[in-house]
This record gives sequence, structure tokens and C-alpha cells, in this order.
Amino acid sequence: MDLQSLQVAQESFWRIFSAGVTKTIPLTVISFIGAMILAVSCALVQYANVWGLKQFVRFYIWIFRGTPLLVQLCTLYFGFPNLGIVIDAWTSAVIVFALNCGAYCAETMRSALESVPLGQLEAGYCVGMSWFQIMYRIVLPQAFRTAFPPLFNTLISLVKDTSLASSITVPEMMTQGMRVTGRTYEFMAIYLEVGLIYLLFSTVLTKLQTWGEKKLKTYENK
Repeated sequence: MDLQSLQVAQESFWRIFSAGVTKTIPLTVISFIGAMILAVSCALVQYANVWGLKQFVRFYIWIFRGTPLLVQLCTLYFGFPNLGIVIDAWTSAVIVFALNCGAYCAETMRSALESVPLGQLEAGYCVGMSWFQIMYRIVLPQAFRTAFPPLFNTLISLVKDTSLASSITVPEMMTQGMRVTGRTYEFMAIYLEVGLIYLLFSTVLTKLQTWGEKKLKTYENK
């Protein structure tokens, strides 16, 4: 890269970085919260073996794990208007990311729930607790400790996957980078800069994951 490329990258840095802070991070956080609500609900339905609902959950997971995220985004944002349903780009991105991420997190939570010994469930019944009390006070806390690392890995992946929102005009980091390259034609410098900012966000989350795992181990050893 020459001096001009570096100058363009320097001038565009705060524009791209601010898009990451104001668009990419909120999109990730809101989508992940929605995904976790879906994941826990779906995992509990499967764990309780609720007939009918379990089949519906398995179908949902099958669809969203088996189709590309980009196709899901384009279907909701570009396809649904043909059915008379118009959803703005930001909302479409949140819905699709939550549904897609929720399908993966649901399987993580299901396996974590199943890893909790059945004796814990029986002990709860023995002291007069209801099924929901057992789930809330005994099973879910243990399952979350088991699921914490893979769930956090999914969160880190979601940060990077939000770059696909540029395909439906959400003004996040990748969109801003594409706008700069469209004006300057400095593709290498700008896309490297975008990649480095994503790397920065992912590194911070990785550090938080390491800290969280240490805290959980400390709690388990008490």
C-alpha cells in the first residue's frame, strides 16, 4: 500500500469505527438477546419433550441451520414485500440474526440441559419444587455454566456475521467500508481496516470470555 492508501484509511477510520460502535455492536447485542430467549425456550421444550411443540422447534432449527444466513436476510427483506409484508432493513437484520443464532444456541442449550444429571431433577421433586422451579433454580444455572464457552463462541461469530447486513443496506461497518471504496477505489486498505476493526471487537469479546470462564471455575470450586 502506498502513502495515498494509508491516508485514505486514516481519514475513513473513525467513520467505519463509529459505525461499528453505533450499528454493529447494538445489532449484535439485540440479536443475541433475542437468540438466547429463543434458545432457552426451544431447549426447554425439547427437554420437557412437549409433543407438537417439540416437532415445531425441530423444524425451526432444521430450517435455520440448513439454509445460508444471506439467503435468510434477502428472503425477509426483499422477498416478504411480495407478500405485502414490508420490514425495514434494521428490523429485518435483527429478526434474521436472532432466528439464525437462536437455532444454533438452542442446540447448545439442549445438550447442556441433557448433561445435568437426572438426579438433580429428582432431588428437586423430593423437596416439593415444581418443574419450573427446578428448571430455574437447579437445572438452568448448571446448564448455563456448561454452555457458556460455546454460547460465547456463537456471540463472537455473530459479530462477524453482521457484516452480511450490508447486503440489505444496514449502515454497519461493512456498508461504510463499501461506500468508502466506491468513492476512493482503495479496496485493499479499506477492507483491511474493516477486518482489523472486526478483529478488535472479537479480541475484546475473547478476553471477556476468558475472564467469564475463570469466574465460573472459581464459583464451581467454592
